[in-house]
Amino acid sequence: MRVADQPLYFTIDEKNKHVELTGKGEDFLAKGESDTNFFIIPDLAQEMNVILGQTNLSKEEITEKKEKVLNDYAIKSKRLHCVHQLLKAYTLFEKDEEYVVLDGEVKIVDEGTGRMLEGRRYSDGLHQALEAKEAVKVGELTQTYATITLQNYFRMFHKLAGMTGTAETEAGEFWQIYKLDVVVIPTNRPVIRDDREDLVYKTSREKFNAVIEEIASCTEKGRPVLVGTTSVDISEKLSRMLQLRGIPHNVLNAKQHQREAEIVAEAGLPGKVTIATNMAGRGTDIKITDEVKRAGGLAIIGTERHESRRVDRQLRGRSGRQGDPGSSQFFVSFEDNLMRLFNSDRMITIMDKLGHKEGEVMQHSMVTKSIENAQKKVEENNFAMRKRLLEYDDVMNIQREAIYKKRDHALEGYRLSVDLDYMFRSTLQHIVHKNKATGSYPEFVNDSIMLLGFEPEMRDADFLQSREQEVLARFEDEFYNFYKKKEEAISNLLLPGIERIKREHGDHYKRIAIPYEDGINEPVPIAAEIDEALRTKGTSIMRDIEKSIALSILDSNWKEHLRNTDELKDSVQAATFEQKDPLVIYKMEAYKLFENLVYKMNEEITSYLTKGKVMIAVETEMQEAKTQKADLSKVRTNKQEENARRAAESAGRAEPQAVQTIRNSGPKVGRNEPCPCGSGKKFKNCHGAES
Repeated sequence: MRVADQPLYFTIDEKNKHVELTGKGEDFLAKGESDTNFFIIPDLAQEMNVILGQTNLSKEEITEKKEKVLNDYAIKSKRLHCVHQLLKAYTLFEKDEEYVVLDGEVKIVDEGTGRMLEGRRYSDGLHQALEAKEAVKVGELTQTYATITLQNYFRMFHKLAGMTGTAETEAGEFWQIYKLDVVVIPTNRPVIRDDREDLVYKTSREKFNAVIEEIASCTEKGRPVLVGTTSVDISEKLSRMLQLRGIPHNVLNAKQHQREAEIVAEAGLPGKVTIATNMAGRGTDIKITDEVKRAGGLAIIGTERHESRRVDRQLRGRSGRQGDPGSSQFFVSFEDNLMRLFNSDRMITIMDKLGHKEGEVMQHSMVTKSIENAQKKVEENNFAMRKRLLEYDDVMNIQREAIYKKRDHALEGYRLSVDLDYMFRSTLQHIVHKNKATGSYPEFVNDSIMLLGFEPEMRDADFLQSREQEVLARFEDEFYNFYKKKEEAISNLLLPGIERIKREHGDHYKRIAIPYEDGINEPVPIAAEIDEALRTKGTSIMRDIEKSIALSILDSNWKEHLRNTDELKDSVQAATFEQKDPLVIYKMEAYKLFENLVYKMNEEITSYLTKGKVMIAVETEMQEAKTQKADLSKVRTNKQEENARRAAESAGRAEPQAVQTIRNSGPKVGRNEPCPCGSGKKFKNCHGAES
């Protein structure tokens, strides 16, 4: 049994792919820091209760102390997260196995296929930790915009079918997840490939030496050899060993995937050696010549058993197609990843007691069977993990479908008016219910102004004496009248400009950009269809604004919701220590999060639409104000200048000029009507106040 002779700073759980700092590790990292509680995250609830219990503090001091606690919590959480991700990057992720470094970038390698996953990055800062480890440029933190499991993605299709040579081992999973049967179809010609028992060695060094000898033996007979490896690192290690023996060969892995077709085309030639990651080139016929058939066909050599039996079967299946001769042989050592996970130390002890010698091989059907049993255990664990992940995603799937349906309505404009009507009524109902419960009319008026941008005409007596349903009905009438007038004001403001663009530029421009903002959040760019605006006399402009606002707020809130549910999924795992099912806790908490999400989206969309205004109006008003000031400066001349002008006119006997009447070309606006600028305020409280 291995015994650590150095202090343990962290522990690694290979089965669950988890790493954690020990107490000594925390002390080592905290050494030299002024904060003695470097790794202790404060309990927010407890800290807040302590602050609120201090009666001698003013409101400003309480707020200051709360902010300090929250800031301390945020800093420590971020620090711990960074340390944990860096630790994972250095201990659980090996270069040329889980990832490769090419052209100054860290690129993920698919464990199953051995190919690079272009454009994919690890989340939660792990990719940045790997980039820091490899001393390449650290990229931006990725943001998840959408997420779905493969199982739920496939369930979206009405019909599912497939064909593969290795589905039989996963028949149970196909039925449980997709309700699909697996039917085995006999081969066209009998398989005469020689599938040999595994050769088991004590150490990796002995195993790789035996692999090189087997490759040399096959090439001497004129047989082509395909060597399957589990990682890029092992394929390159074998390549170096073959170079030392002077055996020419090709390497096919994530770094040379561009040459895949060329390398596979040559793999069946006499004496050709090809080293490939297990999945590279699969599904491709490696054609062999008559000369190779007489020599024994294509020889398959596996350097390690994969965790999945399917991958090993696919490697064997490269040889012996359509009744051709061939052979397959796996070389295994007790230092392989799969063997180490299942008590290989005990087997090594037994071999030592039996007097094992250097390079001696163990070959027996029982050993091969025990390896397959280990593979079955890994597959069962992986299936259980996938099934558990699906159970969590089933909760999200219901929410995803509801949000995506709303998003489709906003994107296509179909049924958007129904969704908006529900959002408006939901927000209005909340304002009325909250303030009727407290009996506060000033708060009711304040909420209306702050959330909706308009002051209700309902008086305090009507609000307090009427029933809640009556107040709500009247409030809805006032709101919809206000919203309709706002829509008309925006149409009247923008339509002349759109007509001018159409008149001057014809069909050159199809859309017009409208800057729309509520003065609090980020402005949302609106693209309005010119022809549609002219056809509907401006009414379609508000529909374009509604679509863009709804899409923008739906997307931003959904991204935040995904982040919150990911955090929730991690936090509920601690429920197992309380003898509770984390999935049940997750379902309850996720439902609460979704309720909050829907309410927040309804309120934000309603508020943005009602409080927002077109910013073109502001520039027009500023220009008008400048012109008005200039006109007033001309009118406000002093008496001496006026007398001097008149004297000059009479002396020059100039003819008197006709007085030009200045008329307001704009529409007449009532004092209690919405201001034409689109602010949502009454005219008397906005631009009418100036007059």
